[in-house]
Amino acid sequence: MDREPRVWPALQNPANAHLLDYVTEDPFGAHVFPGNVPGYGVEDFLDDLSDQLVGTAPYHLWSYIPTCAYKCRFCQYPVVLVKGGQAEEKLAQWVDWNIREAELWLQRVPELAHAPVGEFNVFGGTPSLLPEAQIRRLLDFYRENFGFTEETTIRFEGDPSTFTPAKLAALRELGCTKLSSGVQSFDDDVLRECGREHTSQMCVDFVRNAQAAGFEWISIDLMYGLLDQTVDTVKRDLDVVLEHGITAVVCTKLHLKSYAETRTGVAGEKPAPWQLPAYREKLVRDGHRWPGLQEQYRMREVLTDGLRAAGYTEHPTMYFARDGLGPEKWKSIMVDQDKQEAEVAIGLGGSSSCRSSEAITDVNWKNYVQAVEAGRVPLGSATAFDAQAQEARAVKMALSTLQPVRDDLHRALYGRSLHDSPWKEKFASLAERGLVTVDADGVALTSDGEVLVEAIINTEL
Repeated sequence: MDREPRVWPALQNPANAHLLDYVTEDPFGAHVFPGNVPGYGVEDFLDDLSDQLVGTAPYHLWSYIPTCAYKCRFCQYPVVLVKGGQAEEKLAQWVDWNIREAELWLQRVPELAHAPVGEFNVFGGTPSLLPEAQIRRLLDFYRENFGFTEETTIRFEGDPSTFTPAKLAALRELGCTKLSSGVQSFDDDVLRECGREHTSQMCVDFVRNAQAAGFEWISIDLMYGLLDQTVDTVKRDLDVVLEHGITAVVCTKLHLKSYAETRTGVAGEKPAPWQLPAYREKLVRDGHRWPGLQEQYRMREVLTDGLRAAGYTEHPTMYFARDGLGPEKWKSIMVDQDKQEAEVAIGLGGSSSCRSSEAITDVNWKNYVQAVEAGRVPLGSATAFDAQAQEARAVKMALSTLQPVRDDLHRALYGRSLHDSPWKEKFASLAERGLVTVDADGVALTSDGEVLVEAIINTEL
């Protein structure tokens, strides 16, 4: 490591000890905002969603296909492995269950058929494992039964090795304009230790083939803090991104604390291998190394500085798009201060929310299937937000965009100013520590505040 990260002095400030504890403990971040009223009924959540959709702006719709050919060593998500001679049969079965669940959502929340869909994402898992006929069946169903408009964009996720030229052509023909792929790294050694079964060349080939096929948005995930990764390997990852002009990059720190424990993500029932302390320690004994916290923040700096210098805009945190193309539409729908609309996730591993409550789909695949076959929307749990928590959630999501939080918008929505208690005292403390600036218009994060935004919103607000 050539120098300490710029945020390091802020993390060494005794007044920020809780922020250091948060990032050291390494929970997932700000992707799911749990409610503060436990034991909320699933039916109550569905009623809340129905009420919000009556007057909604475009909402975000997900279809989760949980199938994977293998499981990565860091993956906590609920996935179902499909391989071998019955793979196509299993893939078709999961499309059946997804469509059946979607029908149950439409029956229970009929507003979903008419409320405009801003962006429709087919995520997973690895939905790109699906044969073309199953992809067509899935997309045709959603397009015909939900509120797709001329403004709706369709996005499809997959492993680089599964996005063959033929599959890319089929997706374009079916109306997909956006792709997402979990590249994670362009270093073959790092990929191998992660358990990934694709190579860096496959990642580059995917990008080139997708560009040649005419996709307007090609997004890749890059991870930092991985086993045996160094600042130099992350620099090389950045070089590949810039060389190929990739549309968008999502940069994610390796997270090993359980999503279920923190309720900041959707976790499967079994831990990832890397989450097991004994396994991690054995890797070190075998000569491998885990990057320390300082090194991880240097990796983050390499990515953020390099992408910004090359003309990428960060919005929300660690989501980068080439200038003039961002922000990520689906994230903007959910978290921008002037939107914060509903999201509906259909399929094993889904997380759905509206302004007053949120719910997570059952992560046990057998329970999930039993619910769907019995004609129930397969939500496993729900929590609600009381009035104070709804206001706090709105501020948290707005801060996660890295855009200034406007006082006029907040007053219009919640009837009080960010300059009134309790916000006045919270933001004064953050300003005193150099993490935000406050003026008559509202609140903005400083450079240190941007780096630590997930810790701030999950520990102080």
